[in-house]
Amino acid sequence: MFKQPLLFISLLCLALNATAQTAKLHRYKDIVFTDITIDKDLSYAAPDSPVLKKSRLFDLYQPKDDHSTAPRPLIIWMHGGGFKFGTKEAKGIQLWSKTFAQRGYVCAAINYRLSKKNPLFHFDVLKQSCYYAVLDAKMAVAYFKRHHVEYNIDPDKIILAGNSAGGMIALQAAYSTNKELAKFAGITDADSRHQDLLKVAGIINFWGAIFDLNWLKNASVPIVSALGSKDSLVPPTHKSAPLYGSVDIQSEANKLGIPNEIKIFDGYSHELQKHFNPMFPVGKGTQQRWLEAGQFAADFLYSTLFK
Repeated sequence: MFKQPLLFISLLCLALNATAQTAKLHRYKDIVFTDITIDKDLSYAAPDSPVLKKSRLFDLYQPKDDHSTAPRPLIIWMHGGGFKFGTKEAKGIQLWSKTFAQRGYVCAAINYRLSKKNPLFHFDVLKQSCYYAVLDAKMAVAYFKRHHVEYNIDPDKIILAGNSAGGMIALQAAYSTNKELAKFAGITDADSRHQDLLKVAGIINFWGAIFDLNWLKNASVPIVSALGSKDSLVPPTHKSAPLYGSVDIQSEANKLGIPNEIKIFDGYSHELQKHFNPMFPVGKGTQQRWLEAGQFAADFLYSTLFK
């Protein structure tokens, strides 16, 4: 009595499965490479810059056996840690660098100068720390533009990305000049290089913020953001912090016509943890949310930069 409906359902499932298996994967959007290569502890320091030990090192992630001759987009990943802690080996940075390399990107996970003071408890120190980190990010961009042939990357498709402090660096680097940021931070010996706006193709802002929404009028760099709705360390809006979070950024970007998208993880805190605590190991649930944020960013970049 039930054989024919069951047979129909079985055939339908087989057809759907076959369709899914033969669905075309899109480079830069989907995972298309199984393996990657990692070259560790390279340096992006400018020839005339002072030696700062590990501060200007990067790890380069590339898709293994990538036979494409076309120049590839580059994502520069910057870790979090409140401008006091963290390195390019942070778990999230490694995860995103790997998975975006598997999509076909070249990824550079960079170190940058960290503060010797306490930026988490002194806002003036945080502003100054961000300024010097932004200089390092701009130095990294300049390095890869000089060496774009060596790494087979497209100098017009360099994307700045980061979580927490790294997201802040990406936003400030793309939307403020050294002069503006130095004035805001109370720094008088502003670096004379890179005074013009940095030209990058996009920003991945994972739970970061911008100091001044007016800086968004300076450029039109596409921004994709992700954050937890209950983030109290870098709140979604300016109401409870002296920063403009991702919700504020989206609202202003919409007014200015800047391409942008935002994904809010309801009920989660900083770093997409249920209860943020940097001393606890990151669980599988948090890592899964990081992967979801990464796919959301990849979808945005694909639709904005490659279609």
